[in-house]
Amino acid sequence: MLLAELEIFHSRPIAPTRRLSLGHLYLPVDPAPGFGGILLGAVLAVHVKDVDEDLHVDLQRLLSEIERGTRVVQPRLRHRFQVDRHGLTYSTHRMLGAGDTIEFEMNSSGTPLQQVLGSLYALERLDPQVRASLIPVMRRAFTWRGPIGPSFIAYLAGSKSSSVAALADPRAWALDVLGFPGGTVKPSKREITSRYRERLRAVHPDHGGNEKNAGKLIMDVTEARRILLEAL
Repeated sequence: MLLAELEIFHSRPIAPTRRLSLGHLYLPVDPAPGFGGILLGAVLAVHVKDVDEDLHVDLQRLLSEIERGTRVVQPRLRHRFQVDRHGLTYSTHRMLGAGDTIEFEMNSSGTPLQQVLGSLYALERLDPQVRASLIPVMRRAFTWRGPIGPSFIAYLAGSKSSSVAALADPRAWALDVLGFPGGTVKPSKREITSRYRERLRAVHPDHGGNEKNAGKLIMDVTEARRILLEAL
């Protein structure tokens, strides 16, 4: 299942000029950061480590300009951003759902710098309010140097869970994890605490819970409580 997609058009390595454009964008960001925000962060994190460190300051400056909503002077970092895609090749990056897990497909035919710039210009095209909510996500992506997996997703999203359901609708996921009946809209703090204690007891190995899955289940129950309490 396709969760998000980013298509970046760019000049070929042998081309005398360096140009950049955007193709198909499928970047759902509600609730933020959404699948789209996670994909943009992943594209940045995967490629920025291979960009010349001397250019990192300029990339951070470009992100700050996007955050302020100021006009980005062209060309930036020796690449000109344009609408026309004639003569350009492209790279496609996808975020896919496999059951309740997330996978990434990074098909890059250009340079790491072109992929990073593409992710930042895609960010710039989003609505100002959404863009502002994703700026911290992109800043966190700049510092990530590990594998792009569950820990990375949780780190960007500011969550303890990296499942498809938790990112698509955190509140509905949290209600389900704590065992609230369908139709529950806004449980009280007392109800949340009571359900949390019941579920924690049920999944704990000392009370008959599965030892292999106990760690993840306990983490999910705790994260579900946090989400619902913050929504009060």
